Amino acid sequence: MGGALSAIGSFLASAGHLVDPMCGPVGVFTLLGPSSILSCGAEGWGDEIAFGFRVSLSLAIATLPVGLAIGFFVALGSQSGERSLRTAAGIYTTIFRGLPELLTLFIVYYGLQILIQSTLTALGIEQRIEINAFFAGMIALAVVFSSYCSEVLQSAFKAIPKGQYEAGHALGLSGGRTLRLIVLPQLIRIALPGLVNLWMNLLKDTALVSVVGLSDIIRQTGIAAKVTKEAFFFYLIACALYLALAVVSSIGIRFIDRWTKRSEAPR
Repeated sequence: MGGALSAIGSFLASAGHLVDPMCGPVGVFTLLGPSSILSCGAEGWGDEIAFGFRVSLSLAIATLPVGLAIGFFVALGSQSGERSLRTAAGIYTTIFRGLPELLTLFIVYYGLQILIQSTLTALGIEQRIEINAFFAGMIALAVVFSSYCSEVLQSAFKAIPKGQYEAGHALGLSGGRTLRLIVLPQLIRIALPGLVNLWMNLLKDTALVSVVGLSDIIRQTGIAAKVTKEAFFFYLIACALYLALAVVSSIGIRFIDRWTKRSEAPR
Protein backbone atom coordinates (compact mmCIF):
# COMPACT_ATOMS: atom_id res chain seq x y z
CA MET A 1 0.00 0.00 0.00
CA GLY A 2 2.80 2.38 0.96
CA GLY A 3 4.62 1.61 -2.28
CA ALA A 4 1.52 2.36 -4.35
CA LEU A 5 1.00 5.69 -2.59
CA SER A 6 4.65 6.56 -3.10
CA ALA A 7 4.36 5.74 -6.81
CA ILE A 8 1.24 7.88 -7.12
CA GLY A 9 2.99 10.73 -5.31
CA SER A 10 5.99 10.49 -7.63
CA PHE A 11 3.73 10.46 -10.68
CA LEU A 12 1.81 13.53 -9.51
CA ALA A 13 5.07 15.34 -8.76
CA SER A 14 6.41 14.54 -12.23
CA ALA A 15 3.15 15.60 -13.87
CA GLY A 16 3.16 18.82 -11.86
CA HIS A 17 6.72 19.55 -12.98
CA LEU A 18 5.80 19.02 -16.62
CA VAL A 19 3.00 21.59 -16.51
CA ASP A 20 4.80 24.03 -14.17
CA PRO A 21 4.56 27.40 -16.01
CA MET A 22 7.72 28.70 -14.37
CA CYS A 23 10.21 25.91 -13.72
CA GLY A 24 8.81 23.16 -15.94
CA PRO A 25 10.48 22.00 -19.17
CA VAL A 26 8.89 24.91 -21.05
CA GLY A 27 8.52 27.21 -18.04
CA VAL A 28 9.27 30.91 -18.25
CA PHE A 29 12.26 30.79 -15.91
CA THR A 30 13.59 27.59 -17.51
CA LEU A 31 13.59 29.17 -20.96
CA LEU A 32 15.69 32.07 -19.68
CA GLY A 33 18.64 29.69 -19.55
CA PRO A 34 20.82 28.22 -16.80
CA SER A 35 23.01 31.32 -16.56
CA SER A 36 20.14 33.71 -15.82
CA ILE A 37 19.57 35.17 -12.37
CA LEU A 38 16.02 33.80 -12.65
CA SER A 39 17.02 30.29 -13.69
CA CYS A 40 15.65 27.34 -11.77
CA GLY A 41 18.11 25.43 -9.64
CA ALA A 42 21.08 26.35 -7.50
CA GLU A 43 22.32 29.06 -9.87
CA GLY A 44 19.26 31.29 -9.87
CA TRP A 45 16.20 32.42 -7.92
CA GLY A 46 13.56 30.90 -10.17
CA ASP A 47 12.60 28.07 -7.80
CA GLU A 48 12.18 30.39 -4.83
CA ILE A 49 10.07 32.92 -6.70
CA ALA A 50 7.97 30.17 -8.29
CA PHE A 51 7.33 28.78 -4.80
CA GLY A 52 6.26 32.22 -3.59
CA PHE A 53 3.91 32.53 -6.56
CA ARG A 54 2.26 29.21 -5.70
CA VAL A 55 1.90 30.24 -2.05
CA SER A 56 0.23 33.55 -2.95
CA LEU A 57 -2.13 31.89 -5.42
CA SER A 58 -2.94 29.06 -2.98
CA LEU A 59 -3.68 31.58 -0.23
CA ALA A 60 -6.07 33.56 -2.45
CA ILE A 61 -7.85 30.41 -3.67
CA ALA A 62 -8.17 29.03 -0.12
CA THR A 63 -9.48 32.35 1.20
CA LEU A 64 -12.11 32.89 -1.51
CA PRO A 65 -14.65 30.16 -0.58
CA VAL A 66 -14.29 30.87 3.14
CA GLY A 67 -14.84 34.60 2.61
CA LEU A 68 -17.77 33.99 0.26
CA ALA A 69 -19.46 31.62 2.71
CA ILE A 70 -19.07 33.97 5.68
CA GLY A 71 -20.14 36.96 3.58
CA PHE A 72 -23.23 35.12 2.35
CA PHE A 73 -24.40 34.25 5.87
CA VAL A 74 -23.67 37.78 7.10
CA ALA A 75 -25.73 39.14 4.19
CA LEU A 76 -28.57 36.75 5.12
CA GLY A 77 -28.32 38.00 8.70
CA SER A 78 -28.61 41.57 7.47
CA GLN A 79 -31.86 40.62 5.67
CA SER A 80 -33.24 38.71 8.66
CA GLY A 81 -36.38 39.70 10.49
CA GLU A 82 -34.54 39.10 13.76
CA ARG A 83 -33.18 42.37 15.10
CA SER A 84 -30.34 40.63 16.94
CA LEU A 85 -29.07 39.05 13.71
CA ARG A 86 -29.21 42.37 11.86
CA THR A 87 -27.32 44.05 14.69
CA ALA A 88 -24.66 41.32 14.80
CA ALA A 89 -24.19 41.51 11.02
CA GLY A 90 -23.87 45.29 11.19
CA ILE A 91 -21.28 45.13 13.97
CA TYR A 92 -19.28 42.50 12.06
CA THR A 93 -19.12 44.51 8.84
CA THR A 94 -18.38 47.77 10.68
CA ILE A 95 -15.44 46.28 12.58
CA PHE A 96 -13.70 44.48 9.74
CA ARG A 97 -14.35 47.16 7.12
CA GLY A 98 -13.01 49.78 9.53
CA LEU A 99 -9.80 48.03 10.59
CA PRO A 100 -6.74 48.07 8.29
CA GLU A 101 -6.08 44.65 6.77
CA LEU A 102 -2.58 44.55 8.25
CA LEU A 103 -3.90 45.22 11.76
CA THR A 104 -6.50 42.46 11.32
CA LEU A 105 -3.71 40.09 10.31
CA PHE A 106 -1.69 40.97 13.42
CA ILE A 107 -4.74 40.48 15.66
CA VAL A 108 -5.45 37.06 14.17
CA TYR A 109 -1.83 35.87 14.06
CA TYR A 110 -0.69 37.11 17.48
CA GLY A 111 -4.03 37.48 19.30
CA LEU A 112 -5.34 34.04 18.41
CA GLN A 113 -2.03 32.54 19.44
CA ILE A 114 -2.16 34.30 22.83
CA LEU A 115 -5.80 33.30 23.32
CA ILE A 116 -5.11 29.61 22.67
CA GLN A 117 -1.98 29.70 24.84
CA SER A 118 -3.86 31.35 27.72
CA THR A 119 -6.70 28.83 27.46
CA LEU A 120 -4.29 25.90 27.57
CA THR A 121 -2.45 27.41 30.53
CA ALA A 122 -5.74 27.86 32.40
CA LEU A 123 -6.49 24.18 31.78
CA GLY A 124 -3.10 23.24 33.20
CA ILE A 125 -1.56 22.32 29.85
CA GLU A 126 1.98 23.63 29.43
CA GLN A 127 2.57 23.49 25.69
CA ARG A 128 3.95 26.07 23.29
CA ILE A 129 1.45 26.91 20.54
CA GLU A 130 2.37 28.65 17.29
CA ILE A 131 -0.27 29.56 14.72
CA ASN A 132 0.54 28.61 11.14
CA ALA A 133 1.19 31.76 9.10
CA PHE A 134 -0.79 30.45 6.10
CA PHE A 135 -3.81 29.66 8.29
CA ALA A 136 -3.63 33.03 10.04
CA GLY A 137 -3.36 34.84 6.71
CA MET A 138 -6.32 32.91 5.31
CA ILE A 139 -8.53 33.71 8.33
CA ALA A 140 -7.54 37.39 8.42
CA LEU A 141 -8.07 37.90 4.69
CA ALA A 142 -11.32 35.89 4.81
CA VAL A 143 -12.94 38.07 7.49
CA VAL A 144 -11.94 41.26 5.66
CA PHE A 145 -13.11 39.86 2.32
CA SER A 146 -16.39 38.65 3.85
CA SER A 147 -17.18 42.04 5.40
CA TYR A 148 -17.07 43.69 1.97
CA CYS A 149 -18.64 40.67 0.27
CA SER A 150 -21.65 40.84 2.57
CA GLU A 151 -22.34 44.42 1.47
CA VAL A 152 -22.14 43.42 -2.20
CA LEU A 153 -24.47 40.46 -1.63
CA GLN A 154 -26.85 42.54 0.46
CA SER A 155 -27.19 45.04 -2.39
CA ALA A 156 -27.77 42.14 -4.80
CA PHE A 157 -30.49 40.74 -2.54
CA LYS A 158 -32.25 44.10 -2.57
CA ALA A 159 -32.07 44.21 -6.38
CA ILE A 160 -34.11 41.00 -6.69
CA PRO A 161 -37.84 41.82 -6.83
CA LYS A 162 -39.97 40.47 -3.99
CA GLY A 163 -42.19 38.92 -6.65
CA GLN A 164 -39.47 36.28 -7.18
CA TYR A 165 -39.93 35.06 -3.62
CA GLU A 166 -43.71 35.16 -4.00
CA ALA A 167 -43.45 33.14 -7.22
CA GLY A 168 -41.48 30.45 -5.42
CA HIS A 169 -44.08 30.34 -2.66
CA ALA A 170 -46.87 30.10 -5.26
CA LEU A 171 -45.09 27.12 -6.82
CA GLY A 172 -45.08 25.37 -3.48
CA LEU A 173 -41.35 25.72 -2.89
CA SER A 174 -39.98 26.01 0.62
CA GLY A 175 -37.95 29.06 1.62
CA GLY A 176 -34.68 27.16 1.22
CA ARG A 177 -35.57 25.79 -2.23
CA THR A 178 -36.76 29.23 -3.36
CA LEU A 179 -33.42 30.65 -2.28
CA ARG A 180 -31.44 27.90 -4.00
CA LEU A 181 -33.40 27.55 -7.25
CA ILE A 182 -34.71 31.06 -7.89
CA VAL A 183 -32.80 33.64 -5.88
CA LEU A 184 -29.20 32.35 -5.95
CA PRO A 185 -28.81 32.22 -9.77
CA GLN A 186 -29.96 35.84 -9.99
CA LEU A 187 -27.87 36.82 -6.98
CA ILE A 188 -24.66 35.53 -8.59
CA ARG A 189 -25.33 37.41 -11.81
CA ILE A 190 -26.09 40.69 -10.05
CA ALA A 191 -23.25 40.47 -7.51
CA LEU A 192 -20.57 39.22 -9.93
CA PRO A 193 -19.09 42.65 -10.88
CA GLY A 194 -18.66 43.60 -7.23
CA LEU A 195 -17.23 40.19 -6.33
CA VAL A 196 -14.74 40.47 -9.20
CA ASN A 197 -13.38 43.70 -7.71
CA LEU A 198 -13.10 42.02 -4.31
CA TRP A 199 -11.20 39.08 -5.84
CA MET A 200 -8.71 41.47 -7.44
CA ASN A 201 -8.23 43.19 -4.09
CA LEU A 202 -7.77 39.80 -2.42
CA LEU A 203 -4.98 38.90 -4.84
CA LYS A 204 -3.15 42.09 -3.89
CA ASP A 205 -3.84 41.71 -0.16
CA THR A 206 -2.03 38.36 -0.11
CA ALA A 207 1.17 40.43 -0.13
CA LEU A 208 0.46 41.38 3.50
CA VAL A 209 1.20 37.87 4.79
CA SER A 210 4.90 38.37 4.11
CA VAL A 211 5.12 40.35 7.37
CA VAL A 212 4.30 37.22 9.41
CA GLY A 213 6.92 35.12 7.65
CA LEU A 214 4.92 33.40 4.91
CA SER A 215 7.04 32.80 1.81
CA ASP A 216 4.82 34.56 -0.72
CA ILE A 217 5.82 36.53 -3.83
CA ILE A 218 6.83 39.65 -1.90
CA ARG A 219 8.92 37.81 0.67
CA GLN A 220 10.74 35.65 -1.87
CA THR A 221 11.49 38.53 -4.24
CA GLY A 222 12.53 40.65 -1.24
CA ILE A 223 15.06 38.03 -0.12
CA ALA A 224 16.40 37.76 -3.68
CA ALA A 225 16.66 41.55 -3.88
CA LYS A 226 18.66 41.76 -0.64
CA VAL A 227 21.07 38.97 -1.58
CA THR A 228 21.70 40.07 -5.17
CA LYS A 229 21.36 43.85 -4.62
CA GLU A 230 18.99 43.89 -7.63
CA ALA A 231 15.99 45.36 -5.83
CA PHE A 232 14.39 47.10 -8.82
CA PHE A 233 14.68 44.01 -11.02
CA PHE A 234 13.14 41.57 -8.55
CA TYR A 235 10.33 43.89 -7.48
CA LEU A 236 9.61 44.38 -11.17
CA ILE A 237 9.31 40.59 -11.41
CA ALA A 238 6.85 40.70 -8.48
CA CYS A 239 4.80 43.32 -10.37
CA ALA A 240 4.76 41.10 -13.46
CA LEU A 241 3.56 38.09 -11.44
CA TYR A 242 0.69 40.00 -9.82
CA LEU A 243 -0.30 41.42 -13.21
CA ALA A 244 -0.23 37.89 -14.66
CA LEU A 245 -2.60 36.75 -11.92
CA ALA A 246 -4.90 39.68 -12.72
CA VAL A 247 -4.90 38.91 -16.45
CA VAL A 248 -5.61 35.20 -15.96
CA SER A 249 -8.34 36.08 -13.46
CA SER A 250 -9.93 38.46 -15.97
CA ILE A 251 -10.04 35.70 -18.59
CA GLY A 252 -11.62 33.26 -16.14
CA ILE A 253 -14.13 35.85 -14.95
CA ARG A 254 -15.17 36.53 -18.54
CA PHE A 255 -16.16 32.87 -18.92
CA ILE A 256 -18.04 32.94 -15.62
CA ASP A 257 -19.88 36.07 -16.71
CA ARG A 258 -20.97 34.38 -19.93
CA TRP A 259 -22.12 31.34 -17.97
CA THR A 260 -24.25 33.44 -15.61
CA LYS A 261 -25.93 35.17 -18.55
CA ARG A 262 -26.63 32.04 -20.58
CA SER A 263 -30.26 31.84 -19.46
CA GLU A 264 -31.10 35.51 -19.92
CA ALA A 265 -33.87 36.25 -22.38
CA PRO A 266 -32.65 38.09 -25.49
CA ARG A 267 -33.51 41.78 -25.54
